[in-house]
Amino acid sequence: MADPVIEPNNGLLAQTLRINETFYSIQGESSFAGCPCFFVRLTGCPLRCHYCDTEYAFREGAPRTIAAILDEIERSGATLVELTGGEPLAQKRAFDLIALLCERGLTVLIETSGAIDIRPCHPKAIRILDIKTPGSGESARNLWSNLEDLRPHDEVKFVLVDRADYEFARETIRKHRLNERCHAVFLSPAFPQKQGLEILGCPGLSPRALAEWILEDRLPVRQQTQLHKLIWDPGQRGV
Repeated sequence: MADPVIEPNNGLLAQTLRINETFYSIQGESSFAGCPCFFVRLTGCPLRCHYCDTEYAFREGAPRTIAAILDEIERSGATLVELTGGEPLAQKRAFDLIALLCERGLTVLIETSGAIDIRPCHPKAIRILDIKTPGSGESARNLWSNLEDLRPHDEVKFVLVDRADYEFARETIRKHRLNERCHAVFLSPAFPQKQGLEILGCPGLSPRALAEWILEDRLPVRQQTQLHKLIWDPGQRGV
């Protein structure tokens, strides 16, 4: 028998989150790649990764009530929902939205930088922990205690700029036995998202080179690309 849905009080539903955009699209990453998914992109992020492809989410957005967000998701018919950003967990009310979605029986993905404590997330939520590599410029922001809270259904990813990033990821995976502690570990080659990004020292990593390194080391990971950027223009929003 399914768990009963606990209806929140009107006060909680009236609370707001600052939302950059919402849209229904194809999931481009994680073990759910290729699946239809409803995305809720929250405004704001305390990090400034060199290769960030959603800088517009740092400040753009407007308040929306939790009730309005839930209603839009329900009307979409989606059963898979992802909270992303920016950094979705930077807004404390995001934890309330996550809980409400999980209690409604939806599959909920949380794309998080790993710089914020993930423990308050509902136990059914799937946390996708993006561990920052040196090439991101933000590796000092990794909250390593998050690795201690990984659950068997959670996932971990590393975005890699170069060989040094790969070696950082490889040693982190081995040291913390990440492949044993979560559902999947993904390695993603970074590539320039806009002209001039090379100036920031992020020329991009060859997918073939990454594949060869993984095979040479027999690394227990999955290589992934950003599927949505192959389907649509890499700079297009709302996909």
